[in-house]
Amino acid sequence: MSTEENPAAAPRSLAEALRGRDDVSLAALLRSRPDLITPVPTDLTQLATRAGTRASVVRALERLDRFTLQTAQALAIASDPATYDELLGLMAGDDGDPAVSAALPHALGTLRAQALVWGGDDRLRLVRTARELLAPSPQHPSPTGLGPTVREAGAGISPGRIQEILATAGLPSTHDSVSALNALAGLFDDPEQMSALLDQAPSESVEVLERLVWGPPYGQVTADPAPRLRWLLDRGLLLPTAPGTVVLPREVALRLRAGRAHRTTEPVPPPVAAAAAHRPQLVDATAAGQAYTALATVEELLKDWHEGGPAVLRAGGLSVRDLKRTAVALDVPEPVAAFWVELAYAAGLLASDGEADERYAATPAYDEWRERPAGERWARLVTAWLAATRTPGLVGERDAKDRTLSALGPGLDRSAAPEVRHRVLALLAGLPEGAAPDAGSLLARLRWEQPPRADRTGGGAPSPYARRTSAQPAEGTRGVAARAGGPGAPGYPADGASGEGGEDDLRSRLARWTLAEAEMLGVTGRGALSSHGRALIGAPPAPRHADTRTEPAGPGDKLPVHHRQTPVPPALSPAEQATAAAAAGRLLDPLLPEPLDHVLLQADLTAVAPGPLERPLADMLGVLADVESKGGATVYRFTPASVRRALDAGQSAADLHAFLTAHSRTPVPQPLAYLIDDVARRHGHLRVGAASSYVRCDDDAVLNEILADKRAAGLGLRRLAPTVLAARTDPAALLEGLRAMGFAPAAESAEGDVLITRADAYRTPPRTPPEPVPDGPPVPDDTLLAAAIRAVRAGDLASTAPRRPVAGAADTAPGELPRTTAAETLAGLQAAVLTNDTLWIGYVNAEGGASQRVIAPIRVEGGFVTAYDHTADEVRTYPLHRITGVAELAE
Repeated sequence: MSTEENPAAAPRSLAEALRGRDDVSLAALLRSRPDLITPVPTDLTQLATRAGTRASVVRALERLDRFTLQTAQALAIASDPATYDELLGLMAGDDGDPAVSAALPHALGTLRAQALVWGGDDRLRLVRTARELLAPSPQHPSPTGLGPTVREAGAGISPGRIQEILATAGLPSTHDSVSALNALAGLFDDPEQMSALLDQAPSESVEVLERLVWGPPYGQVTADPAPRLRWLLDRGLLLPTAPGTVVLPREVALRLRAGRAHRTTEPVPPPVAAAAAHRPQLVDATAAGQAYTALATVEELLKDWHEGGPAVLRAGGLSVRDLKRTAVALDVPEPVAAFWVELAYAAGLLASDGEADERYAATPAYDEWRERPAGERWARLVTAWLAATRTPGLVGERDAKDRTLSALGPGLDRSAAPEVRHRVLALLAGLPEGAAPDAGSLLARLRWEQPPRADRTGGGAPSPYARRTSAQPAEGTRGVAARAGGPGAPGYPADGASGEGGEDDLRSRLARWTLAEAEMLGVTGRGALSSHGRALIGAPPAPRHADTRTEPAGPGDKLPVHHRQTPVPPALSPAEQATAAAAAGRLLDPLLPEPLDHVLLQADLTAVAPGPLERPLADMLGVLADVESKGGATVYRFTPASVRRALDAGQSAADLHAFLTAHSRTPVPQPLAYLIDDVARRHGHLRVGAASSYVRCDDDAVLNEILADKRAAGLGLRRLAPTVLAARTDPAALLEGLRAMGFAPAAESAEGDVLITRADAYRTPPRTPPEPVPDGPPVPDDTLLAAAIRAVRAGDLASTAPRRPVAGAADTAPGELPRTTAAETLAGLQAAVLTNDTLWIGYVNAEGGASQRVIAPIRVEGGFVTAYDHTADEVRTYPLHRITGVAELAE
């Protein structure tokens, strides 16, 4: 039994409470609050101090679920220390609540495990920083809607006025203000006396109390309050806190609430409702089709950027115009185009080339990715998506400095994105197989697991009192006016508040984006998690719903919300995630369509691909023809420009005829054969090189025709020989100019050979994918935890071991290093070697770090002491000049 459960050994501080924990409990604490181990504290006292810092406590509170947070908020308004029965009364009320009673031990255990609460059930203490953050005050309203206690609110009231309140309330007078306030608080705490007092109250006064009871508890009064307000003020049911401002004391509000700290407690997480049910086979087939479309879209995007994509903005990212062009090329809306661009970037398939005229292009990893099986390619995409902190949904919005957020640009990282994505998929995994979730219930569950900031602190929360009084008529100089939070600036300090309407709003949007992105990636199908989607997050097979229908439910066909849900799978480590993604890819592979090795040629100069094509066929056909339409079947159109593109890539007319004959299930149409032969006959008739550039042709009539054409004036052509023209423009511009005039020139090298151009030749240098921005320190692994706990306990042993001062040595305060002279240090160590005693020493390492150690000296020689170090659990050697002093341990 721990000291926290044993009243006889009740801890006096959080450090003592931590000292009574076992290694398993300490490991759980450090795993749930990894910031406590960065860096590793020297001892348990330092660990307790760090656990009570504001930044660490705020982070821990933000990780609590709604009911556990409500428990902490109730402790913040309870007495210090509080008993378990008092806490239960605040949570369940005077009438009790079986659900709250059943859930409270677990919530309290969570607060203890995270070192936010310490002490036994008879002396529960909330960490002081947490109490300061959660306790109500004029500047920091509490979500409980409660105000200060009678003692706190009445601290500024004159002694005479306090005695008048006692007399009016029917209490005997006292000799001082402290005892008077205690007597008034005792009146409000007594149910019978409080009921008797309220029975005497006018109905208008009771109405005022009812308007303030659930908060905010503050209101404004005029210099001449109305009679119903005067009745309350005279009996202390309302107390003045500042000129013109009154407050409902906490004891009064709790009595009016029947002892409840919260209007509504939520001890049980809301279930995720299933909105519709589909056949699992239909879900998997739909998801597989979406997964294939995702692979094809990413390939199409990067193929469009093969020759070098859009330029990089000076501030980084894509311009609005380039994003629109990409959306048109992919035939998708701009937000969806931004998602595909960011996904390719997160997977390491796309990056900037780093040149002076910086542009985006495919990386060398893209070529390797294209050669992998479809399941492996999909697994790489979804793995990058799950871990990415970049948030494409923010593209087009404005940051805190009113700058537009661009795709691939800075400012898109949101550290909460990976966690929200996993939670959404994990909650989907808890539904029966083939069940699509109701989005509202899913968001409600996420808000319960991590409440919005307003629910955690009260800052920015809509005021129920303001809502109820907004329609009330003004009372002139004799009424109570609504005031949001009382005097001062209400609201909680916005630690880490984000743009976009706050971090809490962002989490809800992240959840909605996750549902849409999972559908586009094929992780879900028709809103339900697929079998390979379950494998992706390491979830077990889902239970089948009792509904055995074979047809999908309609949009309005909702399933009961009380079905049995499977446990939510935990988050995976990077290694486990890679293994799960590979398994998901293997499950997806059989569901994807088999690539075809043929097309259907038609007489209208088109080719129809009835399904996905094998890569060599698709690559060659993409050069020889232009895509006219996409869908279940892709239609390609042959044009003179597309045929010339194939000839420019090094193909001959005979090669093109052989290719079409080999891969067409229909005969090659005569118009297509004529088109290829006609373009090939003219291709390469002209030769372009660098003079700046030149044109040569064996037919001088053709050169005469070029010179006579007015469109050639901008090329700066002049005849050098009957078969050669020189130009002022570079070869690339000359090629484009002649092609615009209707000719089909070919480029040649300095040796006179025809240059073969390939559209997919440009790649960036090797690039690594962007690193996700972590949400605080990473969770330590078991090895690091074991080493850290061993070091902390060793340091704690050294700092708390009882010791005897060395004669003549100065007294050392707790935590300070022992100080002795060099001669005393040497004598003490040599004596310990002879007597086999254990010593407490201070040691300063080469970096200047000071520590305390408990050692058993073995030998002292050559300016070094060799000893068994109890703090490190090993034999070590220390230079004598780095030991600050020694002290004997007490018996």
